[in-house]
Amino acid sequence: MPSPAPRSTSLLGSTSLLAGLAVIGAGALLLAGCSAATSTTTATSTTGGTSTTGPGTHPSSAAVAGTLTDGFADPSAPPAPEATFSPSPGSWDGAHPPRGYRVVLLSSGEVDADGDGEDGEAAAPRTLIDAVDRWADTEGVTVTRVQPRSSSEVLDTVLAAVAEEPDLVISVGNDMVDPVAAITPSALHQQFLVLGAEIAEPTSNVTAADWTGAGFRGEGLGAASHHDPTTFTAERAGRALRAGVAAVLHGFNGTVVWVA
Repeated sequence: MPSPAPRSTSLLGSTSLLAGLAVIGAGALLLAGCSAATSTTTATSTTGGTSTTGPGTHPSSAAVAGTLTDGFADPSAPPAPEATFSPSPGSWDGAHPPRGYRVVLLSSGEVDADGDGEDGEAAAPRTLIDAVDRWADTEGVTVTRVQPRSSSEVLDTVLAAVAEEPDLVISVGNDMVDPVAAITPSALHQQFLVLGAEIAEPTSNVTAADWTGAGFRGEGLGAASHHDPTTFTAERAGRALRAGVAAVLHGFNGTVVWVA
């Protein structure tokens, strides 16, 4: 079963196989509940006090602190589902999650060969994970890490993330794109944010935050732009994360938020 212990993994099999397994997995989710994984809380509230939020008692959207400024999206003509839109830089800066907001950080546990986070492709998910941790510390968000121990447990890991019943599941790393795409149509109650990648045909509960140099869309589908691991900088990852979370908090779900 999934475990928080970091371990390199890759997704095996085709998207069609994943889609079939997702049907089985959705049923398993109803039975598994929170026992589907052993998870570890790695970042807890630092600015808003200790969270008393538990499953079924999440903060409502009305509790969102702050607002979006002009230029994020036109509320009279919001982006259509699956559309890509580019908010004005900084238009998301005033949006913050409510007190007690809980996130599950879903990753494959990818690391580079020597563990120092310096190797191109492997360094990209590490940068995204660090961006989530910094954001959580600043915003007082509780983050729980969920990772697979092997490629055979990747789908179970997505189910385990949903079973945690967080306010948001944030997925990082290309290896998680196909599993998330397979499970999310059967978990429409759960909001997802895919950071630094995309789902080719997202349902309304899957939002993505991308930029030129990112945008992987799944095995066999390539990227929305030329993939360049050097574009996965701490600054860009942080901006994309905040823009993506702002989109989720303010109802621009099922879209791709493209940052410069």
